[in-house]
Amino acid sequence: MSSGADSRRPGPEGRPGGSPGDAPARDGAGAGGAAGGEARGAAAGATGEGSGAAVAALEARGLEKRFGPLAVLAGVDLEVPAASVLAVVGPNGAGKTTLLRILAGLARPTAGSVRVGAPGRDRRRARGAVGYIGHASFLYPALSARENLFFAARLYGVADPAGRARALLAEQGLDAVAERPAGSFSRGLAQRLAIARGLVHDPEVVLLDEPFTGLDPGSALQLAARIRRLRADGRAIVLVTHDLAQAAARGDRAIVLVRGRVVHASERVSAAELEAAWRDRLGDA
Repeated sequence: MSSGADSRRPGPEGRPGGSPGDAPARDGAGAGGAAGGEARGAAAGATGEGSGAAVAALEARGLEKRFGPLAVLAGVDLEVPAASVLAVVGPNGAGKTTLLRILAGLARPTAGSVRVGAPGRDRRRARGAVGYIGHASFLYPALSARENLFFAARLYGVADPAGRARALLAEQGLDAVAERPAGSFSRGLAQRLAIARGLVHDPEVVLLDEPFTGLDPGSALQLAARIRRLRADGRAIVLVTHDLAQAAARGDRAIVLVRGRVVHASERVSAAELEAAWRDRLGDA
């Protein structure tokens, strides 16, 4: 089975095939973009904007992303407090992965801004505070599982990269395959290793794009437990999923994204409510 490992050579910032143009928008500056009043109001309702709460661990304002005339994101606002999970659901092509890539600093928005942590944090520190687990694994197929984690830990400046790699291999149940090249892994094993890599630097903000895909039931339960621990440890988590039951079970808040707009937001998440909102708004967005 294909592992999803990226065979390209390490680029800037240690990302496969990275380029200087992938630098993130992290300084909190930027235009708000299109008004998108209803969408932003709905997102604010789900994220506590205006409630007088402490500064959110992750904040986005007026995010737009265009490819020529195609608007992939159109005025998305969100806030994710520490120790909480924001679930993002929506149909294929809604802009969910694009949203996560912008939040992770892997793509620039056409308009809008992203803030990670306290206002004024510099871009490099902000990027280092984010862990991203997406469709691309960012694994090097020729390196062993242990080497992949050691390499990632060194890139992030982890004090004891060998110890961190060892701990994550044990946590993900990968001890038995630690010396095997990542390119030989099944989809499920590669996903578990990619999850470990995304958490290697103990990030403040964790972005998960369909993380349960390819996992067997035992590994899925393990990941669900890890998400609960991350939340309990004060991490801000954004979980993109097609599984409405997972969104309801894991999310403190949820938004429904349709055609680049937030069309529904809720603080009391239920699968039935999300499904109804998805169906009702799909034709209206």
